[in-house]
Amino acid sequence: MSKLYIIPTPIGNLEDITLRAIRYLKEVSLVLAEDTRTSKKLFSHFEIDTPLFSFHMYNEHKVLTKFINRIKSGEKIALISDAGTPGISDPGFLLVRGCIEQEIEVECLPGATAFVPALINSGIPSEKFIFEGFLPIKKGRQTRIKLLSEEKRTIIFYESPHRIVKTLTQICEHFGEDRQISVSREISKIYEEHIRGTTKELKQYFEHKKPKGEFVIVIQGKK
Repeated sequence: MSKLYIIPTPIGNLEDITLRAIRYLKEVSLVLAEDTRTSKKLFSHFEIDTPLFSFHMYNEHKVLTKFINRIKSGEKIALISDAGTPGISDPGFLLVRGCIEQEIEVECLPGATAFVPALINSGIPSEKFIFEGFLPIKKGRQTRIKLLSEEKRTIIFYESPHRIVKTLTQICEHFGEDRQISVSREISKIYEEHIRGTTKELKQYFEHKKPKGEFVIVIQGKK
């Protein structure tokens, strides 16, 4: 039966992939990948020889209908991203929505997502939270941060090493210097690190230590 499989891939350690994910990647007729060069390394490690096709933010609108029609005609196709679960700050939403509109079955496997371990590891309340993905790069950035400063739930978002100091500076300005915050980087990789403290302490920490890797920021909600 035709179906779209959403398959999470490891965000660091290759052992984080599930046995079911490996089996599905071998059984489907085609795998849509954010970057086929990255995915080929994963496929080589697990001896997967399923054909790969590029599916990323720059071409998804162009090829969307093509692959929906292929699934509708009877194929089983999988979607993966470079790391983590497709659709979480990565392409995937448009394809899933398109399949649902065409009454095509979609199966999403559980698996790696960076913000979950970052949240649990932060020591900040995790029963209620909001996930913001990446903040706007330019337009609307300050407005968004100011709005989030009033949020009472725990706040999570991703950040790049190039903007981490700027972001922490802006957080200090709008959230205050004593709000509890945790910054996680390189989750599930060799140099995984979690730094916890006040907004002021973490701003000073990264001003003196060159930031490297992918970051997840977890901030205590307003009391």
